[in-house]
Amino acid sequence: MTLSRRSFLFGLGAAGTGLAAGKKASAASTREFAGYPESFGVLYDISRCVGCRQCEAACNAVGGLDAPEKPFDDRSVFEKRRRTDKNHVTVVNRFETKDKKPRFVKIQCNHCLEPACASVCFVRAFRKTPEGPVVYNPELCVGCRYCMVACPFDIPAYEYDDAISPQVKKCDMCAPRIAEGKLPGCVEVCPREALLFGKRSDLLKIARERIAAYPERYEDHIYGEKEMGGTSWLYLSDVPFDEVGMRTDLISTPAPALTSGALGVVPMVVGLWPVFLTGMYGMTKRREKVAAEEQKAAVEQAVANAEERAAQELKKSQAKAETDKKKAQDKAAKERVAAVSKAVEEAEARVAEDWAKKLVHAGLDAEASLKEESGEPPKGEDEA
Repeated sequence: MTLSRRSFLFGLGAAGTGLAAGKKASAASTREFAGYPESFGVLYDISRCVGCRQCEAACNAVGGLDAPEKPFDDRSVFEKRRRTDKNHVTVVNRFETKDKKPRFVKIQCNHCLEPACASVCFVRAFRKTPEGPVVYNPELCVGCRYCMVACPFDIPAYEYDDAISPQVKKCDMCAPRIAEGKLPGCVEVCPREALLFGKRSDLLKIARERIAAYPERYEDHIYGEKEMGGTSWLYLSDVPFDEVGMRTDLISTPAPALTSGALGVVPMVVGLWPVFLTGMYGMTKRREKVAAEEQKAAVEQAVANAEERAAQELKKSQAKAETDKKKAQDKAAKERVAAVSKAVEEAEARVAEDWAKKLVHAGLDAEASLKEESGEPPKGEDEA
């Protein structure tokens, strides 16, 4: 039977109430956990890495993450040290070491044998699997981000820009692919075989054999064999680990053992703290819901105002268009009337001129006829 976040928190609140009444809280065990005997891991040989970033590209593709701002073959990213984030759960950094040769180091979740993230997560959103990966269940997560504080390797990243359903992002060692019998994406594409996948016990043997065979090349230390109780991700290096940005101040005691004493002596705090966080979570979600509703109402009002303004502007534009149209029509009508009047005037002038000419000719013809009847010779003949 699956356990939903709601039912888990309800049960947790009831348990917290019982603890507040005087029951003792159980603390984490102090026993040392050597890891699941058949668990898998990855051996990463720093001396073989050339910084091609193909592991980043494969991780991005397998995880369905957003494409980065710069392409994976852009080496300008090495100009500053990067850490994992919500869109990059594995990154490669470049380090200038004392021998003046650059080293490239891939970082991701180290999948501790006893993970600190799981030990502080009161809703059990993190879980160490028998196969090796430390997996995360976003359905249980309440966003307290204790995992980010607890992780000694500074790996978990949070989706701060997602106000509705943010998640913690980290490498899961391609747990679904491992379950299908496949290699993790980064291991599969590495062109220099800097990454080796297998059972953790076998990887430790291989690492020891490399150190024994090439003592002048490798540091006599397998990083991750003992750090914080051991990790499923193991490292070999040809330079001191502190020169390539790795913590060398970590003890071999697993994280849960460090918290067991403190949790055991304050049972009421252990009981009430989840109740307090649950209440805070509820209030936060309530605020988010109210804010979302207010934002929705504000957007709807803004849209309504914009539509009203647009309607008013459209009405004004239509009225202006009608006015301009009427003016244009009146102007055209006046121009037509003026043109017709001018044409009539010109026609009348031409008719009057024609009639004047006809009258002149008619008068001359009449005068000639009268003279002819009276016997008066034409003017031309007398003069001759």
